Amino acid sequence: MRVYEVDVEGQSAAAVQDAMRQALVRATGRREAADDPALAALIADAARYVKAYTTGPRGESQVVFDAVAVEHAINAAGRSFWDRERPFTLVVLDPPRTRAAEDAARVELERVAAERGLPISLIPLSVVDSAGNSRGADALLQAAQRYGGDEILVGRGEDAGPDSVLQWSLYTRARSESWNGPLAAAIDHTVDLLVPQQGSSLAQAETGARVRIDGVGSLTDYAAVARLLQAVPGVRRVNIAAADRGSVVFDVTVRGGAAGLEQELAGSARLVRNSDAAAGMVYRYQPRG
Repeated sequence: MRVYEVDVEGQSAAAVQDAMRQALVRATGRREAADDPALAALIADAARYVKAYTTGPRGESQVVFDAVAVEHAINAAGRSFWDRERPFTLVVLDPPRTRAAEDAARVELERVAAERGLPISLIPLSVVDSAGNSRGADALLQAAQRYGGDEILVGRGEDAGPDSVLQWSLYTRARSESWNGPLAAAIDHTVDLLVPQQGSSLAQAETGARVRIDGVGSLTDYAAVARLLQAVPGVRRVNIAAADRGSVVFDVTVRGGAAGLEQELAGSARLVRNSDAAAGMVYRYQPRG
């Protein structure tokens, strides 16, 4: 997901500011970011964060913002940004649509997903097994992983247009959630569930947190995990505390301590909370496929 590459009409101050509003919604995952008073100065000074102007894959004019600088400004304003490594979400409609209806649904889903900064793909995957029984969450996730997905969003109900209310179920490695709504609400609610909760981060003191990361099988994995932790908003220091075969324990100095770190990692696709852990903060590293 190219969070900081935004379609733009011209290079006027107003056009760049509008593009920054779109980038902030993607960067934070929050619709209200475009009108957040805490981010008003960032929007007003949008031109300062321009890295380049370019042409997109369809020939459209785009502005590219400096990701590191924008994220630093978001953090300085007391707001959280969403990890740029977003979970690739596969979307399935049940029952299957006609070709025309599927194409129309794809356009609407991809439009909202682009606005919110969520990478998705609508795929024709059966939600029942060969015996006609509904697949459970584990089976659906395994199927999603075969297609390269990190999670799967299933919409159940007959098609009557983009405003049809469907029953949606999101299956991730950490949880399952269900709700009702049209196509746009499917993406909006998914993102709302994935992004870290907004808090008064500037008022939180820096304290230590100990976190164990499983699935670290090589020095390359260790380096990747260390970089991921260091990139978490509010993290000032990451030190190794212990290492065992397949896992590493880190001491992390972070704003808000363990609760703050847990909040910021809530939407990560690469560091996934281990819900089976008996105690403490335990995550599993998920290398990019």
